[in-house]
Amino acid sequence: MKSQEELVEAIKEKYEARGQNPNTHLEGLYHSKPINYWEYCQIETLLTLQSTRTNIPDEKIFIMYHQINELLFKMVMHEVKQVASKIDELDVPYFISKLGRIKRYFNVLTSSYDIMTEGMEVKQYMEFRTALMPASGFQSAQYRMLELCFTDIDNLIDNRYRHTVTSDTKLKDKFEMLYWQGAMKDPKTGVKSDTLRLFEEKYKHKLIGFTKEYQDSNILKCYQSLSKEDQQSEELIEALRDMDYTINVEWVMSHYRTAEKYLESTGKTEAATGGSPWKKYMHPKYQKRIFFPQLWSQEEIENWGHDV
Repeated sequence: MKSQEELVEAIKEKYEARGQNPNTHLEGLYHSKPINYWEYCQIETLLTLQSTRTNIPDEKIFIMYHQINELLFKMVMHEVKQVASKIDELDVPYFISKLGRIKRYFNVLTSSYDIMTEGMEVKQYMEFRTALMPASGFQSAQYRMLELCFTDIDNLIDNRYRHTVTSDTKLKDKFEMLYWQGAMKDPKTGVKSDTLRLFEEKYKHKLIGFTKEYQDSNILKCYQSLSKEDQQSEELIEALRDMDYTINVEWVMSHYRTAEKYLESTGKTEAATGGSPWKKYMHPKYQKRIFFPQLWSQEEIENWGHDV
């Protein structure tokens, strides 16, 4: 730790290098009040953000849990942006450390789904869910952004249409074939559900712009930017595969099992809140969402999601 004299000198050098008077900043520090936990974390504001639609008690759990998810998605995005910003100078140890952080965040997301699976009464959920339509977790723009900055958009195309995509397929057309689009459109008429229509009105333009921003610096592209030698790193390959499986199988299946518990509680298969055919939309064995298909064997891809 620097001595008091060293700290003062360091502060002086820092602000003089910026053409500023260090004494002004030191005086500001003298007059500033001490920070405290509740102000730093804005606790009082945070605890006012749970505006439920009903008076059913477990809805409060439902909304708080989804808000926690969104905060964790933001933490993941924070790591992804740091990796993408270093694509021209990325080294394997740094890359692995960031992938490890992302996996830990998704481990929390996966294990915490017990809050949803076991932490709400089925009867209460089935009552308050009707007041939430057509809202759906499908409408998490942050999660859609994460998918688009993990891999190339072609890997997120509905499994039924991937064979139709060519190098000439325009981005706007690819968006119409994304797996989560297929879950929210009538397969015969192509008419979009209210859930999808409202989501696109709010976020489609932003998502297309985001895709363009990360099409050359997503996590897959970051891996491919490395030297051939670095791309052969067993530790890095394992970290990428592990993250891929954690997100696209384990995390997805924790969500799937929760939906299965509640939506089949009546003895018949209910539609999800947003109206989607949730089983084929969610289960990894149907869509085979894989961020890094180059790192999996053909047999592994064919059996994707069959072991859960």
